Amino acid sequence: MNPRFRRIAATAATVLALAGLVTATPAQARPEPCPTLTVSEGWYGENRARLQQLIDAHCGDKGADRPVAVFDWDNTVIKNDVGDATLFWLLRNSRIRPPQSDDWTTTSRYLTPEAAVALRDACPTGVRPLPTATDTRCADEILSVYADGATTAGSEAFTGFDHRRMEPQYAWLAQLLRGWTTRQVESFAAAARAENLAAPIGATQRVGSGEVTAWVRYYEQQRDLVRTLRKAGFDVWIVSASPEPVVDVWARGVGIAPSHALGIRNTTEHGRLGARLKGCGGVRDGEDSMITYIDGKRCWINQEIFGVRGPAAERVQPAARRQVFAAGDSDTDISFLRDATGLRLVLNRNKNELMCRAYDNSDGRWIVNPMFIEPKKQKTSPYPCATTAYTAADGTAQPVRRADGSVVPDQRDSVFGS
Repeated sequence: MNPRFRRIAATAATVLALAGLVTATPAQARPEPCPTLTVSEGWYGENRARLQQLIDAHCGDKGADRPVAVFDWDNTVIKNDVGDATLFWLLRNSRIRPPQSDDWTTTSRYLTPEAAVALRDACPTGVRPLPTATDTRCADEILSVYADGATTAGSEAFTGFDHRRMEPQYAWLAQLLRGWTTRQVESFAAAARAENLAAPIGATQRVGSGEVTAWVRYYEQQRDLVRTLRKAGFDVWIVSASPEPVVDVWARGVGIAPSHALGIRNTTEHGRLGARLKGCGGVRDGEDSMITYIDGKRCWINQEIFGVRGPAAERVQPAARRQVFAAGDSDTDISFLRDATGLRLVLNRNKNELMCRAYDNSDGRWIVNPMFIEPKKQKTSPYPCATTAYTAADGTAQPVRRADGSVVPDQRDSVFGS
């Protein structure tokens, strides 16, 4: 602008202000700049910049327009699995109660007869709790059923479930907490947390007769992202397929209160956790047919975050009633990641359906990052998107399809650790 016109404009503004026609904006009332991410190490390519662009685009949204961000927990916000860490602690400290009437089928409606017999034969009856700290046979059988979905003899442990709504191995951990109060379970989780954070990276521990992982770490990049999103005004939530009291304990480490952490919920009996599970959408409490797993995560998010009730919670909602941002690492996160309207952050753990959709990136909203600790190397063969990467409700392997029904072609792994 010509200096002469600058002086005229300034003089006019001063006159208007003195006349009371224009009110000067106090410094404290001016909009503050959007918060920025502070951790740069570990982000791949333009991922950090794209996340910052999302934050900048929404940091002024308020009230009903407040944006929602949802993170998976295990191997997304932290490295390793807090459900695993808790079960290992329970077994090492003899904190699992025997099943009702010593009948293992009461612990899960999906437990096979072979698994129930194997557990009955391996674990003593008439004792409370089970002496898994010293009884390696019992500890080994429980761990095998949970971790491998099979008995130590190789028989299938669970059957008859919807593979898009239920993972009975994950649910079984919550069901094994029967008889304890929520506060007691939180104390168990806190003890396991302290041990796993103190242990060096790569540490192992003996559970039963085997060696298992003994360490967990928070990803500093995700801590920073959660903190920045919250400062920007995002409503930040955790959704996990671990028991909710366990997730509550760990989520506090990134500033997320229990009110904003969703996990597998038990029904209660006389103030103690029962072996049956809370339902969502059209699934009633005690039916045990849906947990926070794949399509179940969508349901719990719709129900608990957006207030959608009844069977409608199981369906994709209009864009205004969906999360702006989502982050996950596994096929278990597919549905709620696809629902995100802004960005979908994927940590690459070589999970077939997830990586097929992330690399296909049909709408340009997927960003892929290697894991921040011990990232996986490049998968040498393409992801089998066009044939077997999708697991149907009946457990059969099928092609991955886009929303329009077209088949996703096989994808090459392109974002990985060195």
